[in-house]
Amino acid sequence: MFPIHDDNQRIHGRPYVNYFLISVNIIIFLWEVIVTDFFSNPDKIAQIFLNYGAVPNSVLEGNFLSLITAMFLHGGVAHLIGNMVFLFIFGDNVEDKLGRIKYLILYIIWGILAGLIHSVYASSIGSGDIPAVGASGAISGVLGAYLIMFPRAKIYTIIAAFIITTVRVPAWAYIPFWFILQIIFNFLNPLGGVAYFAHIGGFLSGLATIFLIKNIMPSFNKRPVSVTRSSDAFNQGIKSFSNIDKPEIFETSDYYEILIDLKGPIVQYPISAIFDKSSRNLKIYSQFDTSIYKIYELPTNVNGNRVIDLSFVNGIARIRLSKL
Repeated sequence: MFPIHDDNQRIHGRPYVNYFLISVNIIIFLWEVIVTDFFSNPDKIAQIFLNYGAVPNSVLEGNFLSLITAMFLHGGVAHLIGNMVFLFIFGDNVEDKLGRIKYLILYIIWGILAGLIHSVYASSIGSGDIPAVGASGAISGVLGAYLIMFPRAKIYTIIAAFIITTVRVPAWAYIPFWFILQIIFNFLNPLGGVAYFAHIGGFLSGLATIFLIKNIMPSFNKRPVSVTRSSDAFNQGIKSFSNIDKPEIFETSDYYEILIDLKGPIVQYPISAIFDKSSRNLKIYSQFDTSIYKIYELPTNVNGNRVIDLSFVNGIARIRLSKL
């Protein structure tokens, strides 16, 4: 099962940090190709991996910088492409949810934790002198974060059995299946060439981090609500500042585009929305059970008239409100 894309749409514009991470990985890989003459020089390969890869015994002796440098090295074209495809598919939405700076910091932290966990495990089984390289530990953290943030998102996946086809698999099924495979593969071949324990450690780190943020540190994601003006704000993807649970509002010449990350029982059903001009309240309610609803008081500078369009995908409500 190899992912090709998801149906999770971003709401904050382009994921520049994710693009930056992918670009850095590609640039460093090109440097590896040049230095090692397309990986045909074993001495140069060993020199790069031993100097900049995460050698478990060296890491446990205090060489923590190698945990960061190893995250941007890869052992071949397939290694690079596989990692970058996963990062491209899953990383943009995690960045969109967290914000650029927080995403970058957490990405590095997940990679470091994955490398540390792998180093402890590798040293315990006698593989402490073998360098580990690759972004997969950090990307596994991205997968753990994605599972918590977007469990209902659909992953378009290539499946090759008797025929090659694509299927849509919900994230709550795809990502745990991938994680179970890492455990199985590590059990079957613990001394192989893949650092499965880095995948396991990175995934659990991402999972735990976002669970902590959502349930114990909700202020980590809080930002004041504001209105962003643009001639075509929604299509341009211009970013405003919002609380993760509060409306994010874009203003155009004719209407307001309101984005809300809904939580709770309301996300289980199709929704409708109405706007009360007198109270400035936007009410979102379940079409199946009107007792399930949420009310949002919009800022005083939002001069709305009525709801003219609504869509609801993966917990994100997109409401278009006409102007007075």
